[in-house]
Amino acid sequence: MKAKEVPQDDADMMRGKWKDPIYTLDEDGNYTTSYSLGWEVKNAVMQQAWDNINEKVEETKRKVINGKLSPVAYYMEKNIMDVSLLAKYMGLWRWTVKKHLKPKHFNKLPQEIIEQYADIFNIAPELLTSIEALKTTENDKE
Repeated sequence: MKAKEVPQDDADMMRGKWKDPIYTLDEDGNYTTSYSLGWEVKNAVMQQAWDNINEKVEETKRKVINGKLSPVAYYMEKNIMDVSLLAKYMGLWRWTVKKHLKPKHFNKLPQEIIEQYADIFNIAPELLTSIEALKTTENDKE
């Protein structure tokens, strides 16, 4: 692909903040790096992926509000983490984090563990323990 043929179809997903490097040919036939805001097919796939992620976050949020999961599950989904990754950040066994996803175990956690989770999720500890705050939180699609 020639440098002047690089697609620039910005779907406003990244708001022009991210450009993908692409190897192209310059006027002399030499390889060079050009940057693209995206192209229609890639943007459609990316949008579908983000829609799936946001849907999963909202489903987890409903489960937390209904008392089936702890708030840790919601913030884990929102931060696109899984149990293994969160366990590594926390310095805990995976089975321990899985246990914390259950409301009956989460409600017995010491404040230090709550604060550690909150720090990892970059939220105030009060947000992690408040279901009411979660009910009013809208899903950020950034």
